[in-house]
Amino acid sequence: MTNETSRQDGRPAKIRLGMVGGGQGAFIGAVHRMAARLDDHYALLAGALSSTPEKSRASGVALGLDPARCYGSFAEMAESEAARPDGIEAVSIVTPNHVHFPAAKAFLERGIHVICDKPVTSNLQDAMALQAVAQKASALFILTHNYSGYPMVRHARELVASGELGEIRLVQMEYAQDWLAEPVEQSGAKQAVWRTDPAQSGIGGSTGDIGTHAFHLGSFISGLEPEELAADVHTFVEGRRLDDNAHVMLRFKGGAKGLLWCSQVATGNENGLKVRVYGTRAGVEWSQADPNYLWFTRLGEPKQLITRGGAGAGPAAARVTRTPSGHPEGYLEAFATIYSEAAAAIHAARRGADADPAVLYPTVSDGVKGVAFVEACVASSRQNGAWVRF
Repeated sequence: MTNETSRQDGRPAKIRLGMVGGGQGAFIGAVHRMAARLDDHYALLAGALSSTPEKSRASGVALGLDPARCYGSFAEMAESEAARPDGIEAVSIVTPNHVHFPAAKAFLERGIHVICDKPVTSNLQDAMALQAVAQKASALFILTHNYSGYPMVRHARELVASGELGEIRLVQMEYAQDWLAEPVEQSGAKQAVWRTDPAQSGIGGSTGDIGTHAFHLGSFISGLEPEELAADVHTFVEGRRLDDNAHVMLRFKGGAKGLLWCSQVATGNENGLKVRVYGTRAGVEWSQADPNYLWFTRLGEPKQLITRGGAGAGPAAARVTRTPSGHPEGYLEAFATIYSEAAAAIHAARRGADADPAVLYPTVSDGVKGVAFVEACVASSRQNGAWVRF
C-alpha cells in the first residue's frame, strides 16, 4: 500500500499511472490520456503502448516518457513496475479486447489498480475468470463505460432511485453509427480491422463495441437487472465476420421490459446514443447529442427540460459538473469523470479506507454483465430470436 501524501496545494499526490496500448495511430489511448489529465489526478510515467517492442518504445518516447520505462510488453511492464519503489500505482488498458484479460490479470495480481476499456474481455469465460482475480486482488478494477460519467445521466439515475418515476416499466436504449456502412476494414482502416476481427474483438461486432455501452447505460440509469433477452443480430456488409446491427428485446427482473438497437450501418448517424426510461409516474429522455439536457415528464404534465448546472439538476449531477450552466460539457469531460471517480477510490485505498459512497464507477461485475449480454444476443439470434436467459 502506498501512503497518501500531499502536493503543495494540499491535494493528494498524483497517482502514478501506466498505460498498455494506445500507441501511435491509436484513437482511444489519446482519449484516455486526456481524460486522466483533465482533473489533474494522474501522472503518466510508464507504458507498453503497442504490440511490437519497437513501436511501443517509440510511442512512449514520443509522449515524453522515460525511455527506461517504455516497455516492449505488458508482462515486462507489470513485473518491472511492481519491483520499483516508485512504480506505477494504476494502469490504463486500452488495447483490443483480447488483450484485456491477460494484461489486467498481470497487474491486478501485483497489486496495481486497473482502469480498463470496455468490453471487459473478449469472451465470458475470461470475464468470469477476471472477476475472480479482481475479487481476490488488493487492487481496484475500474471499467470505462464513460457515458455513465455525464452529469445528466447521473441526474436521471438519481430521479429513478428517488422514486420520481414510480415503478419502472420500460427502458429503451439505442446507439446508432454509420462508420461501418461500407467494408472499410478491407482497406486496412486500423480501427475497423480489429473491431471486425473475431480473434481480437470476440463474437460481438456492434453488440460488443457499442451495444454494451447502451446496455450498461440503460441498466445504470434504471437500476434494473436483466433476466433474459431475444435478439436479431445481423451482418449487412458482405464479407464482414461480425455483426453490424442488432435489435434486442429484454426482460428485467420485476417485470420491466427493454428494447435495445445498436447499429454501425445506420446511414446519417454519427454517435446516436439515446436512453429513455418510463415509469408509472414519469419518464426521462437523454441523448448524447445534447448531453447537457434531460427531458423529464410527469404523467399528465408538460415536458420539463432540466439543464446541467441549472436549478432542476440535483446533487448527483452537481458533484461531477465542472463548468457553470450554459457552458457545455461533453465526451471528454464525461470520460474524465470516470478517471476522477477512480482517483477518489485510489486515494481512499492509499489511506486504507473505502471511497465515499457517492463515488460511482463501472466495475468488473458490470463488465461481466456486458459480455454476457453479447453472448446471449448471439446465442438468441442463432436460435432465430429465441429467449435466452443471462
